Amino acid sequence: MLRNLRKGQSTAEYAIVIGLVIAAAVAMQVYVKRGIQGKIKDAVNYTDADDNVTGSTIQYEPDYQTTQNMVSTRESQEKESITEGGGVTRKIVGEDVSSRTGTSKILAVND
Repeated sequence: MLRNLRKGQSTAEYAIVIGLVIAAAVAMQVYVKRGIQGKIKDAVNYTDADDNVTGSTIQYEPDYQTTQNMVSTRESQEKESITEGGGVTRKIVGEDVSSRTGTSKILAVND
């Protein structure tokens, strides 16, 4: 009878130890992720176009400016019906016409 109790106690001790190891791994996940993100940021700052080791440049800066003047329209007719159980079905009747008019200008910026 005493042996059966000791086997159960040993199994419970293993379960507690495994639980603590898993809890520690989950808690360390945040710190490992931050460390990897920091290394990636350092690598990006080191390998920029100017080989600037100090990392004072912006990671992404487009070399152009865009101006747009657009008008978008959509014309369609939908038929809506209610089915059993409260479901709704929609069906496009005829043509679904979309149009976009206007101008778009991209200006290159020289360094």
